[in-house]
Amino acid sequence: MASIRKEIELGASPTHVWQAVRDIGALHERLVPGFVVDNRLDGDARIVTFGNGMVVRELIVDLDDGSRRLVWSARGGRLSHHNASAQVFPGEAGGSRLVWIADLLPDDVAPDIRAVMDQAGAVMQKTLAGP
Repeated sequence: MASIRKEIELGASPTHVWQAVRDIGALHERLVPGFVVDNRLDGDARIVTFGNGMVVRELIVDLDDGSRRLVWSARGGRLSHHNASAQVFPGEAGGSRLVWIADLLPDDVAPDIRAVMDQAGAVMQKTLAGP
């Protein structure tokens, strides 16, 4: 199983970043606008439409305010398994550090998922640049 770990430095405070991450119905507005163009809730899941037209159903596994951690899972397309988490920590030089981990199968999809995570991280850095 491939495992991808990204640490993204953000200028906004941990509280501000966590509020954006935990707002699972506003991913397209508060966290990665443009990269995600629509997001709607469906029971325990969110239906995410990406800027490239791809639509994914993500099951929300856990939303933990105490540890500022969100966990979700998705299946479909080329993925037989995908489980991911995003956790917000104080940054070492102020701001925040978002740790995003994705575990997935098959392994050969990992380069594509890594590229998607890099793109999303760059959007997060612009969106959450300040307070």
